[in-house]
Formats: sequence, structure tokens, C-alpha cells
Amino acid sequence: MKIALIGYGKMGKMIEQIAIDRGHEIVSIIDIDNQQDFDSPEFASADVAIEFTAPQAAYGNYLKAWAKGVKVVSGSTGWMTEYGDEVRKACSEGKTLFWASNFSIGVAIFSAVNRYLAKIMNQFPQYDVEMEETHHVHKLDHPSGTAITLAEEIVENIDRKEAWKEDTTDKKYLRVDHIRRGEVPGIHTIRYDSDADLITITHDAHSRKGFALGAVLAAEYTKEHQGLLTISDMFKF
Repeated sequence: MKIALIGYGKMGKMIEQIAIDRGHEIVSIIDIDNQQDFDSPEFASADVAIEFTAPQAAYGNYLKAWAKGVKVVSGSTGWMTEYGDEVRKACSEGKTLFWASNFSIGVAIFSAVNRYLAKIMNQFPQYDVEMEETHHVHKLDHPSGTAITLAEEIVENIDRKEAWKEDTTDKKYLRVDHIRRGEVPGIHTIRYDSDADLITITHDAHSRKGFALGAVLAAEYTKEHQGLLTISDMFKF
């Protein structure tokens, strides 16, 4: 498979190595200093572009890739509120985007556990639920895209929570806290607390390698599929 990389930071370099190890060809690498390469024949030859950039750049990168007929796999977060409707419309009209807030296989499993546990805990109002996410100091957006996805799953399944919010004490909202320290790849913890006991589930990433492998697996899946794709489409959890 021919892959283009959009964004060549730590994640982009790790994806490059894993893709090559899996027998794929990197035909184009686009970073901040060579944006003109979106118009190159090498980029247009890609089956899929894997995009990991800043929130403010992501949607524009999708448009540039789609203009060249290239499908996109993206792990960029923070663009959904402003451009979510436009992306859904484009994908309903023939464009392809595989988007995930987190490509880790472990996070996909954790998300399935989160949904199942929330359905159970909906029956037990004595438990209040809150979430905390911790990431490296370079991560600008908060809460993380993964935390937002997990929070939305909880709100969808627990009737006593209307929505999620940061920095709230109002019990009708799911409180989501964020911590930025060191080089932490990502920790997400969900707590159900009552007077009697505490139930906690946590996903603690050891490195970015799991994210990078998942992104390459998503590219392999995306090559054969179209539309707006998610991690649940690939893993069927």
C-alpha cells in the first residue's frame, strides 16, 4: 500500500517505521515547511494519507488530501466542534475519513468496557462518576479527544448525567479533569464513587507505539472502505 504522511513529528516518524516494517511504501511526507507537496504527483499516488497535526490544521489537511482523491486516516483532535458537520457531509458525498481520538487497540477495548460498565451503573444512582486524563506537557487541547469520546459514551448510557464539563461541581454533569505533566503518553481514569466503595477503571499507555500501530492498521482498513469510519468499524466491539 502507498501511504502519505501529513505531520512528521514523533508520531509521524513512528508511523513511518511501523508502516515500512509491515511492507508499505511511504510515497510522500508533508510537514509545515513543504505544504506545496500536497500538489505533487507523489502525494496524489497515495492510497491513504495518515494525518497527525495540530487541531487548527487538521480540517484544511483533509480538504487538500480529498482534492487529490486521497483517503485520510487522522488522529488529530480539537476540530470536531467547528468542522464536524462539514466532515460528515463530505463523507456522505464520497470522501473518506477514518477518524479516531485514539488508535490504540487497548483503548478500543477500554472504550468497550467503559460503555458496558456505564450501562450497568445506570441502575445504581448511589454511584457518582467522574473522569481524569493525564498527558504530556506538549498537548495543547483539553480534555483529550479520547477523554471526550469516553465521556460521551458515559453520558449516552447514564441517564443522570446530562453532559460532560470541566471544572464543575454540578452533579448533573460528568466532571472531566485534565493534568499536563512530563512526557506522559496518556492515562485515562474513570471512577464510580459511593459511600460504600469505589470502582475504578484505567488505561495507561506505556508509549506511543500502540497508537502508531493502530493508525497503520486503520490505513490498511481504510484502503478497502469508504465514508466516515471509526475504530469501532475496524474492531467491531
